[in-house]
Amino acid sequence: MTSERILRLDLAGKPVEWLDWQHAACLYARGLVTWTLGDVIFRIRGGTSRLTGLRTELSLHSIIACNGRINPRPRTRPPLTNRALFRREQNLCLYCGHHFNDPQLTRDHIVPVSRGGLDNWLNVVAACRRCNQHKGSRLLEECGMELLALPYVPNMAEYLALINSHRIRGDQMDFLRGQFSRNSRWL
Repeated sequence: MTSERILRLDLAGKPVEWLDWQHAACLYARGLVTWTLGDVIFRIRGGTSRLTGLRTELSLHSIIACNGRINPRPRTRPPLTNRALFRREQNLCLYCGHHFNDPQLTRDHIVPVSRGGLDNWLNVVAACRRCNQHKGSRLLEECGMELLALPYVPNMAEYLALINSHRIRGDQMDFLRGQFSRNSRWL
């Protein structure tokens, strides 16, 4: 099997998480998949029934909506990780505007933590090492720097696109894109 992921939704159609095919197959087998979208991306063949003589088969779709208490505590805000942050900024330093690979980027706090700034989506941007060191623990106005774009909190659809950006199928991306906020740089 491949490394393709299945997009899990709640019953209301809100994106929740990426699943591997094994976890999705368990949800299908337990009868928790209520509706599906997208293409069939996996077919799993089981044994032959003694009663009917038919072979069992599960067809796993690329997008599934599930019933039941699968995730008892849904996230209200996506977790802040460097990977997701760098994808939000499209691997640009938001001070100098140059494009960098992940190892060349850092998380910069607009209001430094040493000055009461929080480590959250609205107070961090991707910065190259040079710009981050130049800014140091100063405020933007103290060092004459400006942001090229304002930070925002991605919704779950945007977050799921950010963390899995290289392996999203077209039907999954079309579904997610329909739920992006107007702040998204991914539109």
